[in-house]
Amino acid sequence: MADEVRLAKERGVAVVVIDHPPLNVLSHDIFLQLDDTFQALAHDDEVVVVVLSTAGDRAFIAGADIKEFPALMSNPNMRNQVMETHHAITRIDGFPKPTIAVLDGLTFGGGLELALAFDIRIAEEHAQIGLPEVKLGLFPGGGGTQRLSRIVGEAKAKEMMFTGEPVSAAEAYRVGIVNQVVPTGAGLEAAQAMAANITRHSLQSLTRIKRAVDQGLEMPLERALEHEADLFVEVFQTEDVREGVSAFIERRQPTFSHR
Repeated sequence: MADEVRLAKERGVAVVVIDHPPLNVLSHDIFLQLDDTFQALAHDDEVVVVVLSTAGDRAFIAGADIKEFPALMSNPNMRNQVMETHHAITRIDGFPKPTIAVLDGLTFGGGLELALAFDIRIAEEHAQIGLPEVKLGLFPGGGGTQRLSRIVGEAKAKEMMFTGEPVSAAEAYRVGIVNQVVPTGAGLEAAQAMAANITRHSLQSLTRIKRAVDQGLEMPLERALEHEADLFVEVFQTEDVREGVSAFIERRQPTFSHR
């Protein structure tokens, strides 16, 4: 793993940090590093929740690395590179464990597109959040047109993309882009506290909650309910269900093994 992406693990929580000063812009190489990191964490039995943060206090991620765009324009295989980025973000979106992104500053373009692939987003109060690609004659090409509209609805998503203007953390909370707004400097602490709360629960149930919601949203309601029932039957076959039920009957705290 290169220096731009760091990883620390403690008590079931993995904290991934992008450190690419001054504004943590996303190069193609950083996308590949993130992809490798998350693929490894998916199979790490010690990890229940993953938190993404970035170094510095000016920006979460201020977009893609525009210095790479001239080479992209002349690349006859441009679509392949674009899809490589799409696949990396989609794999993070489909990561089998809960994920939390800490938006601790400017969150623009590819930074927001990456954050939208996380289950939960916590913004510090000074954060500015937007998709300004239209100002370069472009439009969001890392999944932003699809993921943002699914979260805030068609009209608000189009407004943000048509104007290219950012919204405040408070507005992002109002329209559902972020789950919480916390004071400046408190984002990582808030994310770690939430992650610690989540790690008390069984990964067997957490994984199925995520699958039921994410996959169910792409299905008609009747099929989604059938899918939920299938997952409910599955989770009842796990060791953790037996432990959870026994602990409740015995009036004690359960000790989950994530099996």
